Amino acid sequence: MNPWTSQAIRKIEADFNRSSDTHLIPLLMPCSSDIQVYFKDESTHPTGSLKHRLARSLIVYSLCNGSIKQDTTVIEASSGSTAVSEAYFARLLGLRFVAVMPRGTSIEKIKAIEFYGGQCHLVDNGAMIYDEAQRLAHELNGHYIDQFTYAERATDWRGNNNIAETIFAQMRLEPSPEPAWIVCGAGTGGTSATLGRYVRYQHHSTRIAVVDPENSVFYDSYYSGSRDCVCEGGSGVEGIGRPRVEPSFIAGVIDRMIRVPNVASYAAVHFLEEVMGRRCGGSTGTNLFGVFTLMNEMRAAGQSGSVVTLICDDGNRYENTYFNRDWLREHGHDIEPWLATYRRFFESGQWVLPS
Repeated sequence: MNPWTSQAIRKIEADFNRSSDTHLIPLLMPCSSDIQVYFKDESTHPTGSLKHRLARSLIVYSLCNGSIKQDTTVIEASSGSTAVSEAYFARLLGLRFVAVMPRGTSIEKIKAIEFYGGQCHLVDNGAMIYDEAQRLAHELNGHYIDQFTYAERATDWRGNNNIAETIFAQMRLEPSPEPAWIVCGAGTGGTSATLGRYVRYQHHSTRIAVVDPENSVFYDSYYSGSRDCVCEGGSGVEGIGRPRVEPSFIAGVIDRMIRVPNVASYAAVHFLEEVMGRRCGGSTGTNLFGVFTLMNEMRAAGQSGSVVTLICDDGNRYENTYFNRDWLREHGHDIEPWLATYRRFFESGQWVLPS
């Protein structure tokens, strides 16, 4: 290994060594004492999202493979959050970074990428980010990291302080230390792959549920068994949902897929602000819909236990979209019936979806 690569890996490991783990936050619900809900707060990473873990793994993976060298331009296709984190690590190593993203990516994410010295290359069609990233990598003689292919390969699913291992460690003293369900979304599919493989490797009975927004193919792929599903454009929830089945999506480790209306995700983040006193990103709202769906089924079956999900990123990134009432109206989203649904379930345990 050449000295620059060795020093680069050391810098990233030192950055990790300076970090403490993220919090596991209980959501105390008046309607339920037999089922506990927890949020793994990934928004407290240095770059503000779950993708900080992924970006670190992908950069180290590329360094160890010899794909990133001292003068390499690093390129990524992203809906924003992974690119923010990769820009952080690229700056740490003194590398040029270019993010290929849909033009509709939140301005807050664009500003964050630029803050870390990255460049944003925006495309009109979200489905074109892959080909455009490959084209730029060839044109600039750079390296396309390709999170959608390598997310599940770059992450050590057996442990090594991955997100699954830390969840179970933090649950150790809770009333139901082995969760009945862990709920997450799918962007690359890497998180669900890590969680699903880990619970099997450790002989846990925990099941993995993946929530999927509108205009995404993961749900259809899971239940049809086809990896050829495609759709036009991007999902309405930044960070999750894809127009194609990504290579990192491993259906075999998932126990349940739940499709979530976009308006339900948007309403959920407003509800979470009411009960948690903080803003969470849209994908956390998608997660909450899945959590309440599963809790309702557990209650109906007379089951007790715990359900764990993730706060994927901070809601302040979406101040001009999901938290903007004018934006919601302009896009035809009436969140009030869904807010009532969440409030009713939170207080009384009645889960009745708007008609």
